[in-house]
Amino acid sequence: MEVRNMNIDDIKPYDNNPRDNDNAVESTANSIKEFGWRQPIVVDKDKVIVAGHTRYYAAKKLGYDVVPVVDASDLSDEQVRAYRLADNKTGELADWNTKLLDDELQSILDIDMTDFGFDENIEFAPADEVEVKIDEPTEIEHKEVTCPHCGEVFKID
Repeated sequence: MEVRNMNIDDIKPYDNNPRDNDNAVESTANSIKEFGWRQPIVVDKDKVIVAGHTRYYAAKKLGYDVVPVVDASDLSDEQVRAYRLADNKTGELADWNTKLLDDELQSILDIDMTDFGFDENIEFAPADEVEVKIDEPTEIEHKEVTCPHCGEVFKID
């Protein structure tokens, strides 16, 4: 994979992009300002964006003239359409481990994570309010269940 710099005016957004990026542009621009470019924009043989529309709009907002790109001209038109969708969909399939997320957020003291879309008032459900599904009773008198949110182990009679 070769990352190269390209004039932002030579890149074209995909007109039929089914993803609405508007709500993520400011947070993405904040991320680029704070951390620099860490992911290039992927373009097809015609310099149309395959992946990275939000980064493109964030760069425009920041006034960038040049952005890093990866050329995906080796993909067929069908592969480009499929990758464009897959790139967005796969990120939606992941869930947050709220306990670990809370730990990570608590350890970040000098960076305002609300700049990147995190709610400043994140509150996770207390362990006693988390719904825990239990399998049908077995011959065992006591069952232990681990809370998926906090990791606490509960004994069920």
